[in-house]
Amino acid sequence: MLKDALRLLWRNRLAAAGGLVVLTLFAVSWLAPVLAPFDPDEVHVRARLAPPGTAGHVLGTDSLGRDVLSRLIWGSRVSLKVGFVAVGIATVIGLALGALAGYHGGLADGIIMRFVDLMLCFPSMFLILAVIAVLEPSIWNVMIVIGLTGWMGVARLVRAELMSLKNRDFALAARALGAGGLRIILVHLLPNAMGPVLVTATLGVAGAILTESALSFLGLGVQPPTPTWGAMLTLGKDYLQQAWWLSLYPGLAILVTVLSYNLLGEGLREALDPHNRETRPRWLRRKARGRSWRLKAGRGRQRREGAADPGDSVEP
Repeated sequence: MLKDALRLLWRNRLAAAGGLVVLTLFAVSWLAPVLAPFDPDEVHVRARLAPPGTAGHVLGTDSLGRDVLSRLIWGSRVSLKVGFVAVGIATVIGLALGALAGYHGGLADGIIMRFVDLMLCFPSMFLILAVIAVLEPSIWNVMIVIGLTGWMGVARLVRAELMSLKNRDFALAARALGAGGLRIILVHLLPNAMGPVLVTATLGVAGAILTESALSFLGLGVQPPTPTWGAMLTLGKDYLQQAWWLSLYPGLAILVTVLSYNLLGEGLREALDPHNRETRPRWLRRKARGRSWRLKAGRGRQRREGAADPGDSVEP
């Protein structure tokens, strides 16, 4: 199944392109000390607001003379770190509460789902802004707050999946053999529900990166001098007319990253959905279509011959 899903994902050109961009971002963030031409906080006073193409500064410099390309490369580390840690927190909480509600039902299901409904009543961005305004803005507070306010969708998804899976034959057989509830959830139910959760987590990384960029743009995210794409946009908005590159390149980085994760998530949704995919290889499908056509032709020939046989067998 995994090989078939990967094959279908690779055949989806948009999803494959998104996956390649995501892998490239991982490589760039991992190799940031090697790829960045300058230290992201190194100041070049004589090269303030140097345009793109200036010797030594491919994408130009900002108002303090810091290299824009170096800050973009190092900023990718912050964005990916926030995205994955925040989604990891949200996924763990959503899996635990959703599994508890979906498997046991009853009072536990009612309490957890009413709490989910209560959390969904508050706009997530305003809730994040309220919490960050009280706490000290830092990268860890941003990751924790985004994770604690983004688990509701995962919980509802896992609950729905487990309510359907717990009455399947394999789950009933495990219960009949004496397996406990925790073992049934961890060994038999959750592995069969991880496909939709993986898709939701992939799409959630894009949302977390976008939220972190918005918080940094408002000055409530990761604080300077740590390079982040949102903070670079904040600095560039004051120089839109004379230094357009300060806003263009961070904006493009956010756009390409979020779009790539969305394309990858949609591709995973189609590849992991058993109702929307044909698991057989292309050559096997062509062979099956050819065999079906030959069978139909053979049946038609037999009907024609059968209709002609009675007349031929009658003797004068």
